[in-house]
Amino acid sequence: MTFVKKAAYALGLPVLLIALWWFLSRDTTNFYVPKPGELATTFVDTWIGERFRTDILPSVARFAIGTALAIVLGIAAGVWIGSARRVRSLLEPLLEFFRAIPPPVLVPILILIVGVNDRMKITVIVIGAVWPVLLNTIEGVRSVDTVLLDTARTYGLKGWTRLRTVVLPSAAPQIAAGVRQSLAIGLILMVISEMFASSSGLGFTIVLFQRSFAIPEMWSGIVLLGLIGVAVSVVFQLCERKILHWYYGQKEVQHGR
Repeated sequence: MTFVKKAAYALGLPVLLIALWWFLSRDTTNFYVPKPGELATTFVDTWIGERFRTDILPSVARFAIGTALAIVLGIAAGVWIGSARRVRSLLEPLLEFFRAIPPPVLVPILILIVGVNDRMKITVIVIGAVWPVLLNTIEGVRSVDTVLLDTARTYGLKGWTRLRTVVLPSAAPQIAAGVRQSLAIGLILMVISEMFASSSGLGFTIVLFQRSFAIPEMWSGIVLLGLIGVAVSVVFQLCERKILHWYYGQKEVQHGR
C-alpha cells in the first residue's frame, strides 16, 4: 500500500466526520456543542501555552511511568508464573479475585495509605494496567511449543539463555497484545486518578472546566486526550513492528503478500 493510500485511509473518516459535524452545527447555537472552528481556536488558546507545562507534561509523565512499571512487573511476574505449573495453579484464584476489582474504587484507599501525591496516581495506573500484560504473558509462556522446549533442552539451553532465545520470542506476540491493552487502560486511569484530590493534570483540568461551564475548553481537553491516545498507539505500532519484525514477516509470507 502506497503512502498516499495509507494517509487516505487514516485521515478519510476523521475528515468526513468533521465535515458532517460542521454541516449539522452551522445554524445551531447550542451552548453545550461548540462548532469545529470555535473548538480549534479554543484548543490552541487553552493548551498551547502555560497549561502545556503545568497540566499536559505532568499527566504524560505519570502515564509513562505508570504504564512502564506495569509492563515490566507484568512481564516479570508473568514469565515466573507461566513457567511453573504449580505456582500458576496456586495463584490463579487470587489473580482472578484481584483482577475483578475495578482500580478506581481503590483510589480513596490509596489516598489514605500513600497520600495525595504523584505516587498515588502512578500506583492507580500500575494496579489497573498490569493485568493485561500479566495474564497475556502467563498464557504466552504457558503455550510455548513443547517441541521447541524439548529441542532447547537437548541443546543444553538453560536459564536466561533459554528464556531469551526460546520462551520470550515465542510469547512475544501475546505479550505485545497485552501491552496494547494496558496502554489504553493506563490512559483511562491517568485521567480518573487526576479527578480525585488533584490540583493539576488533564483529568483535574477537564473537571474544572466542566464545573465552571467552560464547555469549549472542556471539549478541547477531551480532544487532547484522544490525540494523546492516537500518538501512543502510533508509537506502539512502530515499536511493535520493529521488535516483532520476524512475526509480521512470517504472517505476510503465510498470506502470500
